[in-house]
Amino acid sequence: MSKTEGNNAAIRPVVGRFAPSPTGRMHAGNIFAALMAWLISKSQDGSIVLRIEDLDRQRSKQHFIDDVQRDFESLGLTWDKGPYFQSTRDEAYQEAFDRLESQGLLYPCFCSRADLHAASAPHRGEKLVYAGTCRNLAPDQVIAKCLEKDPAVRVIVPSKMFEIEDLVQGHYAQRLDEECGDFLVRRSDGAFAYQLAVVVDDAAQGVNSVVRGVDLLCSTPQQLFLQEALDLPHPEYAHVPLLVAEKDRRLSKRDHDASLDALLERFKTPEGIIGHIAWIAGLQPNDEPCTPEQLLSTFDCADLPTLIGDNVQIQWR
Repeated sequence: MSKTEGNNAAIRPVVGRFAPSPTGRMHAGNIFAALMAWLISKSQDGSIVLRIEDLDRQRSKQHFIDDVQRDFESLGLTWDKGPYFQSTRDEAYQEAFDRLESQGLLYPCFCSRADLHAASAPHRGEKLVYAGTCRNLAPDQVIAKCLEKDPAVRVIVPSKMFEIEDLVQGHYAQRLDEECGDFLVRRSDGAFAYQLAVVVDDAAQGVNSVVRGVDLLCSTPQQLFLQEALDLPHPEYAHVPLLVAEKDRRLSKRDHDASLDALLERFKTPEGIIGHIAWIAGLQPNDEPCTPEQLLSTFDCADLPTLIGDNVQIQWR
């Protein structure tokens, strides 16, 4: 629990979120993360916000937006507010961007993907640490480079350790300058980056309970930093294990792994899907149909650190 949230946790109602990207049909991993978000919020008499994360306007499709709402409803994963759409929130993101700029924290970056891989040092597997290549460009260099290409914009990170107590993963700490480097807040095409958008939206929508896959744990310190820079509250975080098709390969929309259509064909009913996912995740003892409401009767957030056997991966079967 953050310092900001800590003093108010007893009186502030829990507000969780579903935050799907409408770029394909949901799969079992998406359903599991949403189920956990719903259980964590509802077990504390909280509410759920539905936010459609359609920042990627080329890949986001209206029929997927319609599908995701219909799918959540059929699975019994209800929400209380929304849907909200990131594609309508540019004004709010620009305001936050301007606040960061006024603090002298932003600079243009002209690095290509190839430049980043050549100059960055790998850390924690596939993650690259930005080397600060464009941080100290002279004004005349910036002008010359702008004539050649539109820059992205990065935020300067401090030499500071950011820490959380995650409801599932426990203590996690990251020193941003050494383990991440300056990161993007706006892309070269003018679109605002995910890290900035999600921080602004969580605060605006009152979200104080963020539940998502453990693959996003390493990006949380970036969000903590932006929250501090923008004087926004820190939510409480729970990073749940990924459902994997086989060891180290998570389920994906692109590969059509355990897609909802395939799940309905296999398990026949939404209750069958929820029951099977709950069983393999250790939320119920038997592989039998159930609803989120039925799982709620035995769910306790205090059990989260030990409830799921492997906090990183759950084998789909």
